[in-house]
Amino acid sequence: MNERREQLLKEIVETYIKLVKPVGSKALCKKFKCSSATIRNEMAILEDLGLIEKNHISSGRVPSEAGYKYYVEHLMKPKEMTGEDMLKLQTIFQNKDLVLSDAITKCMDIISEITNYTSVVLGKSSADNSLKQVSIIPLNDTSLVALVCTDKGIVENRQYQIPSESNIEEIVKVCELINKELVGTPINEVSRRLEFEIKPRISKKIKQYEYVYNIFLDAFNDFARNKETVHFSGKSNILKYPEYSNAEDIKRIVEKFEDESLVRKIESDNDEVKIYIGKDNNFDSNATIVTSKYNYGGEEGTIAIVGPKRMEYDKVVGLLNYIHDNLNKKE
Repeated sequence: MNERREQLLKEIVETYIKLVKPVGSKALCKKFKCSSATIRNEMAILEDLGLIEKNHISSGRVPSEAGYKYYVEHLMKPKEMTGEDMLKLQTIFQNKDLVLSDAITKCMDIISEITNYTSVVLGKSSADNSLKQVSIIPLNDTSLVALVCTDKGIVENRQYQIPSESNIEEIVKVCELINKELVGTPINEVSRRLEFEIKPRISKKIKQYEYVYNIFLDAFNDFARNKETVHFSGKSNILKYPEYSNAEDIKRIVEKFEDESLVRKIESDNDEVKIYIGKDNNFDSNATIVTSKYNYGGEEGTIAIVGPKRMEYDKVVGLLNYIHDNLNKKE
């Protein structure tokens, strides 16, 4: 690959991404101020290298999967965000009332709107968190807050209304028992131990034990569900692209989005923005997936953009870089 061939490949990739039409030698001659014979010769070399391929209904060329990969690795530069898009995201990052998980999902809603691709947030499994402490904070005679804290430093809280005849001291005693017996237990196992170890003991001592038991059961179940969230934004966006225009392709990608075990294969262990094109993504060979891991205050997960291989890579990478950098700064 010399410089002219690289620039030729770059032009073919970016033109095809924009226009969804095979690129012919005539248009390239004007761009590079070369004879048609020179352009055809260079295109033939790129085709021999497996970087472009001939479209069966046209004499023009389109990027191959290898061509997209070469473009991403050697030619593409992340695109700077517009001031308008940056402002939309900064409004979220600067909102002190938003917990991190809500900030991330709102960011991905905006990214899906900006890119017109499908975005996904994969929360880390609750199996990675163990119970450090559970606390009960009475607010008044009829309401309280239950807090669950893990060894990763993640805190979830939920407010409960309690019957006026309830004894808040009994609820506090159960809280103390849970801390004594269950600290160190993986969060996704706490409910089982609560049922078989704690419930039998409190049923003999507490008059309204069922109600008290359900407060803690709900708190732990809510925590486990929140940590395993799969959140989509713009799930139908990918169906707008011609790559998913026939019934078979639509059915295939919709079924994959509904398969949580398959979607979770998108999860990334890499802190950098990574691009998985076609067969490399283990999700859909006709798609590109761009991922970034987030880790803030012990809360971990993956944010990802799903689109066709004919994706605006520079725009998507620029946006994910910006989100990644701002999440690291979030206090």
